[in-house]
Amino acid sequence: MLENVFRISGPLSITAALLLTGCSREPSANASRSGDRSLVLALAVLGENDDGSPKTLPGQLGILTRKGGKWEHRTVEDTNNNVFHKAMAYGSDGLLTFGGSKATVKLWRTNGTRELLWEADFGGQFSRMRDAEVGNIYGDGKAAIAIATHDHGVVAVLRRDDSGRFKVEELDRQPETVVHEIEIGDLDGDGVLEIYATPTAPNLVDGTPQPGKVVRYVPAKGEGRTVVADLGERHAKEILVTDLDGDGRDELYVSVEAVSGGRVEIRRYLAATPPTQGELVVTLDDTLCRFLTAGDVDGDGKKEMVAAASKSGLWLLRPYRNGPWDKERIDADSGGFEHASILLDLDGDKRDELYVASDNQKEVRRYDWTPKGWRHEVLLKYTDKLCCPRPAWRSRTRPMRPASPKLSRRNPKNRRRQPSPRRPRNPTNLPSPVASD
Repeated sequence: MLENVFRISGPLSITAALLLTGCSREPSANASRSGDRSLVLALAVLGENDDGSPKTLPGQLGILTRKGGKWEHRTVEDTNNNVFHKAMAYGSDGLLTFGGSKATVKLWRTNGTRELLWEADFGGQFSRMRDAEVGNIYGDGKAAIAIATHDHGVVAVLRRDDSGRFKVEELDRQPETVVHEIEIGDLDGDGVLEIYATPTAPNLVDGTPQPGKVVRYVPAKGEGRTVVADLGERHAKEILVTDLDGDGRDELYVSVEAVSGGRVEIRRYLAATPPTQGELVVTLDDTLCRFLTAGDVDGDGKKEMVAAASKSGLWLLRPYRNGPWDKERIDADSGGFEHASILLDLDGDKRDELYVASDNQKEVRRYDWTPKGWRHEVLLKYTDKLCCPRPAWRSRTRPMRPASPKLSRRNPKNRRRQPSPRRPRNPTNLPSPVASD
């Protein structure tokens, strides 16, 4: 469908991390034959100025579709922006994109038109739409968009009013603050969605401590900022909200960075966990881990987590209700500053495959679990003549499903973002790259 909506171009030079997302997460007996399931790659594209310095080019989305046993690659271009921080499906209306060179939110409709939903100048050094999630935030059966921004710490919700026009409700603003990540979920099990965000001090990657927290908002109840995870002198740029233990309530997982020394820590928070007492479930011998994704890799009906670390590779994490988790290295030869990854069942065999954008290797890969170990194949290899991916660019991953015409378990306007045994989420989230992370 996308080739009828956007301008598709041929090969391009790419020097950045990729964002991966799938066009469907619903198993289907026809999935491997129909060729209608795709991965979407959010690409940060750089050229060169006359003096050899990097030159930003128009933002691109890559589309990988399996047809006839082969993966076909196409691209989509936005000439009015130099990076997509994120892109995601928005019901049957089309595709949402979140810009980084200008703080813009656009809706690319299926009839080929584009609509500017929001453009803002937040007043800081940078104005960027940084991350977003879609869900039934107000409990009215309508999709609302939770948005995080740089660099005045603005967290906002964008939704339609009674006239059908989009309006912005600003939930928070903190000067000299960047918000990297947004998640939506229900930790207390009351049926009302909460928004989780990761405000930190301005970005530092030189080992200097960067204090950070995870905060919660509950717009449907009028509840403002509440600190749920106090990380002290450390911070997180990746969180995941999902029901991993299958008890019917979501948990919050925080990937705490170790740029000032130590190891990456993944901590678990329940609804009643004090902000300073998150349970340490996994440590990784690394400084960065920017992607956590959950799914069922072996088809046993229980969800696992995959952590995509910067230097130590890909890790399969098997959870326990109490105590440290089991961890298994999937591949040490895969890495990058972002290392975008997603668990997704595109072939319909009721087991999730792992799709990875290996920044350092300049490859998009697929990994499959087998009783004898993991096997992988390269879906796309980038052979451009430019330098390695630059750490100034980021990619994200989330599952995405075609829209259903009515509110149901498959309709993103009535669902949460990640699948859960008892409360399916809104998987219509198609993450994307980021500048200056």
